[in-house]
Amino acid sequence: MKADEAIGRALAAEGVRTVFGVVGSGNFHVTNALVAGGARYVAARHEGGAATMADAYARMSGEVGVVTVHQGPGLTNMITGLAEAAKSRTPLLVLAGEVTSPLSNFWVDQAALAHAVGALSVRITSAETAVATAVAAYHLALRERRTVLLNLPLDVQGHEAGELPAEIVPAGAPETAPVVAADLGTFERLAEVLAAAERPVFVAGRGARHARRELELLGDRTGALLATSAVARGLFKGNPWDLDVSGGFATPLAAELIRDADLIVGWGCALNMWTMRHGALIAPTATVVQVDLDAAALGAHRSVSFGVVGEVAGCATAVTELIEARRDGYRSDELAARIAAGRRWQDVAYDDESGAGRVDPRTLTIGLDELLPADRIVAVDSGNFMGYPAMFLDVPDEHGFCFTQSFQSIGLGLATAIGAALARPDRLPVAALGDGGALMGVAELETAVRLGLPMVVVVYDDEGYGAEVHHFHGAPHDTVTFPPVDLAAIGRGFGCAAVTVTAAADLDAVRDWLDGPRDLPLLIHAKVTRERGSWWLEEAFRGH
Repeated sequence: MKADEAIGRALAAEGVRTVFGVVGSGNFHVTNALVAGGARYVAARHEGGAATMADAYARMSGEVGVVTVHQGPGLTNMITGLAEAAKSRTPLLVLAGEVTSPLSNFWVDQAALAHAVGALSVRITSAETAVATAVAAYHLALRERRTVLLNLPLDVQGHEAGELPAEIVPAGAPETAPVVAADLGTFERLAEVLAAAERPVFVAGRGARHARRELELLGDRTGALLATSAVARGLFKGNPWDLDVSGGFATPLAAELIRDADLIVGWGCALNMWTMRHGALIAPTATVVQVDLDAAALGAHRSVSFGVVGEVAGCATAVTELIEARRDGYRSDELAARIAAGRRWQDVAYDDESGAGRVDPRTLTIGLDELLPADRIVAVDSGNFMGYPAMFLDVPDEHGFCFTQSFQSIGLGLATAIGAALARPDRLPVAALGDGGALMGVAELETAVRLGLPMVVVVYDDEGYGAEVHHFHGAPHDTVTFPPVDLAAIGRGFGCAAVTVTAAADLDAVRDWLDGPRDLPLLIHAKVTRERGSWWLEEAFRGH
C-alpha cells in the first residue's frame, strides 16, 4: 500500500467520520483513501469554506475536524479559516499536499504559514513512518485541542508504506475529561472565597461546555448566578438563575447583576475584553478567579486574584464536596422574578425604526425567533449586524450556537452553518450574515444546495460595511458603501428558495417555506435599517 492510501485508511480507522476539502493532485489519493475507509467527504467550493466547515463541525460534534487541501494555493486559500480554528483551540487536522523544492511554482513554506497563524505543523518524513506520524498528528489535535497541519510531501506519498498495525483502536472524542490537575489546597482556597461571597457569579466558557451539571450543583450550593461567554451560549438554558451571555451581548439586567458581583469565577473562560466589556463588568472590589486546563490562560487577559489549573467538571465537583453548608448567596425570590422578566432581549423595550422600505433588524430577528423551530443551530458571521441574531435568536442549549469569531473575520458565517448543520442534522441550521460576509462566502451556497440542507440563510443587508460606516463618523464612506444588490436573485441562481424582506409582514413567506418540504435552503434578503451603529460594535472597536 502506498503511503498516501495508508494514511487515509489509518485516519479513518482512528474514527474520522467526515472530511471537508477541495481536492487537487496533491491530496487526491489520501482523500479517496479516507472515503474508502468509511469517512464521508464533503466538497466545498473554496478551501477557506472547507476549513471553516471542519472547524464548526468539530465544535458541534465533539470530534476532530478534518480538512484536506492541495499543496501551495490550497493551503494559502484556507489561511483565514486556519487562523480562526487555531485561535479557538479547535481540534482540527489539516491534510495538505506539499512540494519540497523551492523551484516548484507550488512551493511556499507551509510549516511557517501554519506557525504564523498559531497552528502546529507536522511533516511526513518517510513512507515507512507515515502512518505513525499521521496518527500522532491526529492525537495531537485530539488531546491538546490544537489545530495541526500535516504536510504530505509529494515525493513521499507514492512510496510503499511500512507495515500497518494489525488493529487501530479509535481514540474517542476530545471531550474525554483529563485528570484534574489542581491540588487540595487550591480547591480549599476556592471553596473559602465561594463560601464567603455574597454575590457570586459564574461565567462559563467553551472549556466548560461539558460541565453544566457540575457547575449547576456548585451554583446551587453557593447561591451563584450563571452566565456564559458568547461561544458557550445556551449552556444553562432553562435554569432559573441563567443570565445568558456576559459581555457585549448581555442584557441590561445581566450586565447590572454581573457588575454588582463580589466574586466572579471564570470556568474554562478567558474573561477577555469581549466577555468582560474591557473590564467594565468587574467591580473594582470584586474577587476574580479563573479555572482553566491551560496554565498559560490564567490571567492572560486580565489580572486574577488566583487561578486554578484543571478540568472544569472535576474542579467544580471537588470544590462542591468541600462546601458543607448551602448558602443563598446572590439568589432570592425577588431576584428570580427579575431574571424571569428580563433575561431575554425580547423583554427589553425598543422603538421600532422600520419604514421607508427597510425593516428594523430587531423586529426582523424577533419575528424570526417566533417563527423558526426552537430546535435550531445558529451560526453568526461578523459585522455591525451580528448582535441581532446573537441576542434575539434563542438557542436550545450549548450545541445550538456556533460562533467562529476569535479572529473576527467576516465571510465565515455560511461555511460555519454548513459544518454545524452536518454535525447536528437533527436541528434547523440558521446562518446569520451581513451583506459583506454573504458576498465573500457566497460560493458555498452551492454547497448547501448540493447537500440538500434545509437551511435558513438570513442576510442583514445595509449595503455596506456597517462597522466602518458607523465607526468613522464624519468621514467619507464611499470606500465602504455599495449600490443595491438583489441577493434574493443571487440565491435563486444557486438553487435556493428566496424572499426579500422590507417589513415584518414579508416574513409570511418564511412561514410558507417552513410549512413546505424544506428541500431547498431558504435565503432571506432582509433590507435592514442603517441609521445607527450597534452598541456592541463600540465595544469591539475599543479593542483595535
